Amino acid sequence: MRYASLIIVMLISMLALPAVAEVRLMMVEEEGCPWCERWNLDVGGVYDITEEGKLAPLWRYHINDPVPGGIKFASAPHYTPTFILLVDGTEVNRIEGYPGEAFFWGLLDMMLTNLKETEAVSSET
Repeated sequence: MRYASLIIVMLISMLALPAVAEVRLMMVEEEGCPWCERWNLDVGGVYDITEEGKLAPLWRYHINDPVPGGIKFASAPHYTPTFILLVDGTEVNRIEGYPGEAFFWGLLDMMLTNLKETEAVSSET
């Protein structure tokens, strides 16, 4: 009887938890891409330990691979690198190309800020 009560309490508490969206940053890349290599040198080594990397973990995707199941792009990526911000597998924003570290961090910060503002608005309604 104690176990049944414990299970019921656990199930009820799980229902009260807010749904958390999965946010990922997909990096579309290919071999021989000099800008992909530049990003790897400038950002790739530290991305995972940054606040941005924790909010949107990196997912590497080769441009010629089939689109993974459950992923919905606004349009097919044509350039490498392309950085696609995914929420629950659906594209919400992207950066095409890599003209430098400051540009990348600035755009990514705007994308994540917009995402946070959108989530705050939707959770208030």
